[in-house]
Amino acid sequence: MRPLSCILFFAVTSVVLLGDAYRILGIFPFNGMSHFVMFERLMKGLAEHGHQVDVVSHFPLKKPFPNYTDVVSLAGTKPNLVNNMKVQISKSDEKLPSAAVFFASVFGIELCKLMEHPEFQKLIKNPPTNPPYDLLITEIFGANCYLAIGQHLKVPVVGVVAAAMLPWANEIVANPDNTAYIPNSFSDFDEKMNFWQRTQNTLSNIWSKWQFNRISEGQNEAIKKYIGPHAPTVREAEKNVSLILTNSHYSLNGVRPFTTAVVEVGGVHIDEKEATFTNDLLQKFLDDSSDGFVYVSFGSMVKIESLPKEILANMYASFAKLAPVRVLMKIANPEELPPGLSSNVLTLSWIPQLAVLQHKNTRAFVTHGGLMGTQEAIYYGVPMIGIPLYGDQIQNIRAYAKMGIAVHINNEEITEENLDAAFRAVLNDPSYVNAVKTMSERFRDRPMSPLDTAIFWVEHVVRHGGRNLRSPAMDLTWWQIELIDVYSFLLSSIILALYIIVAIVKKVKSLFYPGDAKCEVTSHDKKVK
Repeated sequence: MRPLSCILFFAVTSVVLLGDAYRILGIFPFNGMSHFVMFERLMKGLAEHGHQVDVVSHFPLKKPFPNYTDVVSLAGTKPNLVNNMKVQISKSDEKLPSAAVFFASVFGIELCKLMEHPEFQKLIKNPPTNPPYDLLITEIFGANCYLAIGQHLKVPVVGVVAAAMLPWANEIVANPDNTAYIPNSFSDFDEKMNFWQRTQNTLSNIWSKWQFNRISEGQNEAIKKYIGPHAPTVREAEKNVSLILTNSHYSLNGVRPFTTAVVEVGGVHIDEKEATFTNDLLQKFLDDSSDGFVYVSFGSMVKIESLPKEILANMYASFAKLAPVRVLMKIANPEELPPGLSSNVLTLSWIPQLAVLQHKNTRAFVTHGGLMGTQEAIYYGVPMIGIPLYGDQIQNIRAYAKMGIAVHINNEEITEENLDAAFRAVLNDPSYVNAVKTMSERFRDRPMSPLDTAIFWVEHVVRHGGRNLRSPAMDLTWWQIELIDVYSFLLSSIILALYIIVAIVKKVKSLFYPGDAKCEVTSHDKKVK
């Protein structure tokens, strides 16, 4: 009977699992690998849960993965925004467009044009029907035009933010963003702001949202052209978002108010199964680093070898002084580096970052402050030296420096002296290691892993349609949400009440003291004469 009962158990379990399996479409048009590592981890996690996952991205899998299908590969298609992005560190006064304009136009309107890809058009015009899609997952970054595909397919939409909540992402689900203590994503402020900083923070938050909304209206043309004439506008499509998964956590980003439609899954991309070495030379170099090593990487979007020669010379000189501590550098094109690196430095074009950060001999991480990499460093308890270049990197490193887990070097002050001072602090002051170990414990201490949390809420949206997570604030205007009408009514009532009280007092006074009023008139007449 036991074998038969086992067979029946597995048969019933299989039926249940198949009944709960969904077909999910993931669309990720931005070709930044630093973003896609989060999305790939989420989609693979859903596939491991038995869901059929179809993905549109610039990064098709190199190895097959069960239930995961690259239905449209955008690899090599234009616009290739990452390869065209040139990050230059200089003291030039040249003004760059604001973040909101940049996101809405370059990362928005231009990315929307990827829908003209022939295979993408086939998917939009003839989506699968056996089974049909149950859900759309896409990035909320700049190209909100892709949200319209959710209504085209008649499915709920889950948005994913690869950083902390962007100002215009809050508006989508009416998530509160109180500028009294929540700094704008692109500002240098922290949670404690004085009056003028709060004023500037409020104005910049309003301005960035207004600019993004104004510029992103240009995405409507692409929606009508590539999805259909009856497709919703970008603003209408945003209202169809049921849930936003954001790559943040209170231990790093501070305490924030979130509506039920926003779920923090900071660190969801960290997969300890991937923390393995495939390069014997690299592992031997790290294992033999008895005095420890420093890891240097500026992520997938910034080439260290492209930095000005004087900055590289400063790095070379500072690295040489670290010996016998070793240095591991991620350099995409080592042949582009100028000569002169000291013997304690190893450069590689590809490095398994998780494996390096969890290595017992890792002593410090020199980073540009990207959220994914710094989350990994905190997860494994590695102190940092941050040289932020743009975007949220500045705010990230400022926050980490305040927490005592990083040293901040301004990108215009990458001198040999500043690098030496930063290395002395991080390598010799135990407070940095102690602080980051404590932060690591807080970052890891959760009732569910970030991936399990994300999967639960994604499945919740499919099961219940997502409308149950919708905030009532979405039906209010901005002035109703901010209680402008209530405060105006109360202020008007107070003014009216004061006016009535003053009028009554004057009337009563004139009734009981009529002589005073007469004397006042008489004295006035005398002065006139």
